[in-house]
Amino acid sequence: MRTIVWTFTIYACLLASGSARGQDARITDVIITNTGDDLILYFKVEGCFTEDLQQAILNGVRTTFTFMASLDRVRNFWKDKNQASLEIRHTVKYNNLKNEFVITRSEDDGRSIVVNSLGEAKIIMAEVENVRIAKLNGLERNHRYQVRIKAELRKITLPLRLHYVFRFFLFLWDFETDWYTTDFTY
Repeated sequence: MRTIVWTFTIYACLLASGSARGQDARITDVIITNTGDDLILYFKVEGCFTEDLQQAILNGVRTTFTFMASLDRVRNFWKDKNQASLEIRHTVKYNNLKNEFVITRSEDDGRSIVVNSLGEAKIIMAEVENVRIAKLNGLERNHRYQVRIKAELRKITLPLRLHYVFRFFLFLWDFETDWYTTDFTY
């Protein structure tokens, strides 16, 4: 009987991990533009809010999306040259008593955005807008460049001892997108 219980538990965990890893989170709507001085980046992540993740947020679990972007100068017959790399963080925490979602985004210098619906919070969490990736004076005219973008979710951070006990279950909500790559000539 004990073997059957362990077998069922392991099977359920593997099934859950497969469904969590198989979600279709992806980078979309990428726009690379410039101001007079800066190269600016806009993009969204779609397919990142599973039912389990939404329920965890509604239960008050602090959730952080990490976006990584890099700008490389493409060089023929040489290794591409990294021009800039950045990491952007969006964090949401639901306050059950006030019925509000508090969102902080690193590109907003840590200022909080407070909304009252999960739908609004999901939109704000999944969009990166008006982020400077490089100064234009650091780029060379008439050369090819490549922007790469990736998103990750690491939902739960527990105190040290609890993290070791529950670490197998913590990764069930983690995800990362494939790298989105786009080339352009400046």
